[in-house]
Amino acid sequence: MKPPFRADQVGSLLRPAYLTAARKDRQVQDRAILEAIQHQEAIGLESITDGELRRDWWHLDFLTQIEGVGLRQNPGPKFAGTEEQPPMPIVTGKLRYSKPIMVDDFIFLKSNTKKTAKITIPSPSMLHLRAGRTGIAYESMDEFWRDAAAVYRDAIAAFAKAGCTYLQFDDVAFSYLCDPKIRENCIKNGDDPEKLPARYAQTIRESLRDKPKNMIVAMHTCRGNFKSAWVAEGGYEPVAEAMFASGVDAFFMEFDSERAGTFEPLRFLPKGKKVVLGLVSSKTGSLETGDFLKRKIDEAAKFVPLEDLCLSPQCGFSSTHHGNQLTHDEQWQKLERVVQTAKEVWR
Repeated sequence: MKPPFRADQVGSLLRPAYLTAARKDRQVQDRAILEAIQHQEAIGLESITDGELRRDWWHLDFLTQIEGVGLRQNPGPKFAGTEEQPPMPIVTGKLRYSKPIMVDDFIFLKSNTKKTAKITIPSPSMLHLRAGRTGIAYESMDEFWRDAAAVYRDAIAAFAKAGCTYLQFDDVAFSYLCDPKIRENCIKNGDDPEKLPARYAQTIRESLRDKPKNMIVAMHTCRGNFKSAWVAEGGYEPVAEAMFASGVDAFFMEFDSERAGTFEPLRFLPKGKKVVLGLVSSKTGSLETGDFLKRKIDEAAKFVPLEDLCLSPQCGFSSTHHGNQLTHDEQWQKLERVVQTAKEVWR
């Protein structure tokens, strides 16, 4: 079976204590990644990531290596329940893919697993969403979007040359735009939230224009994941049609809480696409039962054929170096539950 797999994962994993103490040491990173690979393989996962263990932030480590991208503090909306807030990317000049970004990270991963190596990078939408028009130094937004797509075509080509066949765009933009307060903030930033989903989808399609046929590209979307905190809430209905038109092969979608709404927007999924149901929470250590997950899968199957569904956690376990509020044992138990439930549902 090609990706996404019946039992899959979003990407990030909790850092071991020795890595937290020396997280910039490449050799220490290598050790932690090798251990993470072995553990993923041992529990039966087919898609293997490096746990994003080399990164401080799921998105900023990649985006800030693009020429023309900088950072500024985040004025809001903010993650609830934590004083610390991630900075936001801004575009300070012309965008260029002027050097390989995270390609060596992928090569290390691929060379150390016989399973399918999966690399995760932020979506091109993440160059825009948080700061919006006020954070883009371009005079022409059409030129900005063309350059953003060109950067991602170059990035995809570099990963493909390194042997990547499974790439994931992490994209909170679509799910954030389901929340009225985010939409209000978009207006303050000089954007029209009604038009943004289609604009983001178009840019992603243009990014994928030269994608190799043997490369599967998935998109993950959630409502925020920082130290078990979240930002946005609201069902997918306002953005589903645009999101499903973005041209990717599969969608990792958050469905672990009432914040995500119902499965009804899945009715817009185009034929031939896959949905990976994010039913297992990565925010809490409480372990979902197999019966609960099967009931939820049955509910989703009313809108998408069962053969087009898969199962995963709703997000990564450590989208930033801080990690979520659960233990390593709880993390692995949740991933094991995903694998076991998938075996029972799809046999």
